[in-house]
Amino acid sequence: MIISFDSASPVPPFEQVRSGLATRINDRSLPVGTKLPTVRALAAELGIAPNTVARAYRELEEAGLIETRGRAGSFVAAAGDQSRRRAQQAAAGYADLTRKLGLDDTEALAIIRAALDEGKG
Repeated sequence: MIISFDSASPVPPFEQVRSGLATRINDRSLPVGTKLPTVRALAAELGIAPNTVARAYRELEEAGLIETRGRAGSFVAAAGDQSRRRAQQAAAGYADLTRKLGLDDTEALAIIRAALDEGKG
């Protein structure tokens, strides 16, 4: 199985699929160029609706982690290698901004934690 799925989880199914694939792409256990299962095949494997998988694939494509090549299917994108670098650049910019604003590390981290928690809801 390419990702795990828990039908009893409070996390929406599309988010489980999206985050499961994103994690595997970012940790490189799904290397660049890996062909992903079709939407229908992954939906059948996980026992969920094809539209759920399609939504996850769309969001991964918008994030640059996968690319769809028409009838050839969906693949892990080379741009996916850049996602960690982009996040590090954003974090460095945030750290610079918080220093300029005179916020201490504890407050800056609390703001990030609140933003991350807000994104889960």
